[in-house]
Amino acid sequence: MRSKGVALFLVFAGLLLLNLAFAGTASPILAESSAKDETFEQPVPSLQQLVDEARPGDTVVLNEEKYTGPVVISKRLTIEGGKTAILYNSTSEAAIRIEAPGVIVRGVNILQENAGEETAAVAVHADQAVLEELRIKTAGFGIMLRDANHALLQSNEISWLRTENEADVKMGRKGNGIDLYNSHDNRIKQNTIAGMRDGIYLENSNRQKIENNRLYSSRYGIHCMYVTDTQIVNNRGEFNVTGAMIMGVRDAYVADNSFAKQSQNVNSQGILLFDVQNSVIERNLVEGNRVGLYIELSKDNQVIENAIIRNFIGIQFKQAEGNQIQANDFVANVIEAEATDSRDNELLGNYWDSATVLDMDNDGISDIPYKINPFYQALIAKTPAFQLFFQSPGMTFLSGMYSDHQERWTTDRAPQMKLASAMLPVQAEDIVAISDPVISDQTLIMIIASMLLATAVITILYSGVSKS
Repeated sequence: MRSKGVALFLVFAGLLLLNLAFAGTASPILAESSAKDETFEQPVPSLQQLVDEARPGDTVVLNEEKYTGPVVISKRLTIEGGKTAILYNSTSEAAIRIEAPGVIVRGVNILQENAGEETAAVAVHADQAVLEELRIKTAGFGIMLRDANHALLQSNEISWLRTENEADVKMGRKGNGIDLYNSHDNRIKQNTIAGMRDGIYLENSNRQKIENNRLYSSRYGIHCMYVTDTQIVNNRGEFNVTGAMIMGVRDAYVADNSFAKQSQNVNSQGILLFDVQNSVIERNLVEGNRVGLYIELSKDNQVIENAIIRNFIGIQFKQAEGNQIQANDFVANVIEAEATDSRDNELLGNYWDSATVLDMDNDGISDIPYKINPFYQALIAKTPAFQLFFQSPGMTFLSGMYSDHQERWTTDRAPQMKLASAMLPVQAEDIVAISDPVISDQTLIMIIASMLLATAVITILYSGVSKS
């Protein structure tokens, strides 16, 4: 009897958890229900009316569940949505347009159904805006800043609005998650962006701080065009075409980021540097990409203490010169390094897992320089099918026989005997934690509920067998 009581309790607990899990998936802004099916049974208040009635400096608290847009905010206000209010906008104008400095919008769910050529859910045209804890579904851009400085964009969730009858939209037709033009000294922190054209796009915008953002399933996770003095730190990107596209940039600091699993496109890279000067790229993890780190027409950069692992090509140079590549870990890459029309790039003190090393004076540095044999690279460039024989005994033998023009081979004069950085064990937990952006609290609850139900069934069967 006790076993049956336990079993019945487990069944009840499992069903309760399943009910909670399915109830939790009905989030009004993130659920994939069609926006076009949204009907309002009673008149919905206009947010513009509330804004017009407020005085400068007021806080407008949204107590209703639904509001209609668009709204233009032309005076200093704080809008508090409490994470439950939904602003629904079916026009091709921005759901929220900010034209006054110091406006704060916090905790509002925004549904931007229609979009013009450059329509955003939130368009900022003034300084010192604060946008926090917004949950945006958009058919255009997410958050757009134009000539707007000293803004804080923090803890927002932005994703593409996919309607019921819509097939997959090409990336070129989508808008960017966060888009800045001629906007300086802004902070972009702890945002989650998925399924957009570019996650974060910066153009002619200097001195940005881009920190702790998560970027998934877009073209470029972070895309910088013609910016200076920008920090890109502690961001995570997966399943994009390219994790970070850094182009026409000076004096950038790119550190402690993780860009993994950018490999589904022939042009996929973890980090791409194009026309980049005097920048520091350090302590980043680029893992499982087609090209880990791609450097073209760039010079005088420092690439140090990065973990470059399990990429098809670890690092690739094209018309790049004067870059320092030091203290990086190259582990399990198919092709470790490739260089075309590049010179004076200093590879020194890196760890190469395939290097033949010998340390006679026990200083942690190999006495044998590591020359990267281009045989396999040249072979598969002519006949890609030979990739099937990577690291086979025959391929290893042929590579060992090839010794032409060794003076031209990419060479590390002092390879490290051990891993140069401590990133691999530190970052492993982060990779697991973000490897599947679809996993949610509801999914976890469903797994636990299923386990409880399975345990209950086994208990009932076992009790029945024992009784007989």
